[in-house]
Amino acid sequence: MRIRKAVLEDQGRMMEIYAYARTFMAEHGNPDQWGPSRWPPESLVRRDIQSGNSFVCLDEEDKIIGTFYFVVGKDIEPDYRKITDGAWLDPGPYGVVHRIAADGSTRGTGSFCLNWAYEQCRHLRIDTHADNTVMQNLLEKLGFVRCGIIFLERDNCPRIAYEKL
Repeated sequence: MRIRKAVLEDQGRMMEIYAYARTFMAEHGNPDQWGPSRWPPESLVRRDIQSGNSFVCLDEEDKIIGTFYFVVGKDIEPDYRKITDGAWLDPGPYGVVHRIAADGSTRGTGSFCLNWAYEQCRHLRIDTHADNTVMQNLLEKLGFVRCGIIFLERDNCPRIAYEKL
């Protein structure tokens, strides 16, 4: 597997992967994280690509099998400014991963993407829905620490916040 920046021509395939991920999450006890709003919207995915912060994971035949958003900076995620029931491990600049999804064709795609992001920035933050036990288990397996609860501005929905240093 390898990672590269997404280009606009990838958007159709990325939307297919997000549709698969919504179905997978619903079938595994997490119908509310992306399902009702059909998250993420095409307009956001397009902006992610245009900003240079959208990435795709390719298999050995260069087929796109996963996608995610990744950016690094100081205080880059407004939803992470307030955390309850805990605290962040480190206040310094960090990388954030959002909208990570795979098509289910290749085992370990999520781990590969998260490990790649960690290689780029040794301080990562990520959040997930309380019902997304698949992602929670993956994050904990990869050494992320559960830090508390954050709330998303777009829907005021609580998310479990994780960090890895």
